[in-house]
Amino acid sequence: MLITINPENPQQRLIRQVIDLLESGGVIAYPTDTTYGIGCSIFNKRGIERIYHLKQREKKKPFSFICADIADVARYAKVSNFAFKVMKRHLPGPFTFVMDAGSVVPNLLITRQKTVGVRIPDNHICLAIVRGLGHPIVTTSANRSGEDPIGDPHQIDLELGRNLDMIVDGGLLAADVSSVVSLIGDQPTILRAGVGDTSWCG
Repeated sequence: MLITINPENPQQRLIRQVIDLLESGGVIAYPTDTTYGIGCSIFNKRGIERIYHLKQREKKKPFSFICADIADVARYAKVSNFAFKVMKRHLPGPFTFVMDAGSVVPNLLITRQKTVGVRIPDNHICLAIVRGLGHPIVTTSANRSGEDPIGDPHQIDLELGRNLDMIVDGGLLAADVSSVVSLIGDQPTILRAGVGDTSWCG
């Protein structure tokens, strides 16, 4: 199912449809501030396993997740004063920040180093979904592992649609990725260069 939502002023009745699907265990594709993501509730173990299968991705590579705001991040990650200041300056935005995992995060989303990757994208649709759901959703680019991300929701439907319960069409997007920065310790470490400006990392 493909559902079109206004990217500037998301219709609440349509956002509610997406949330209802996620609450019932669904897996969706949705827009972010970089490209389209694939996700489900972080507490939906079967959904996460479906995404691993769809992506053809090794389970030793956990997915990141989207939070509604920095206060939400603090429920799922250990946010130091340093990390808080960095996130306050750069979020919402095209960054994935890596921090030590909090105790409520499902094991499927935690690395061997007991860390998690967290995003707050500058995108009204996905933030409205997360706020309405009341907890984070998984985020991983809409593609199979090793292939380019897909920024066209109709192309996602053609290539991946049979493995998704819903595709949220928020318009055409670039095939970009977020910059991944570790905030463990008191110095930022660039783990992946993406569209987020990392010149501040020194």
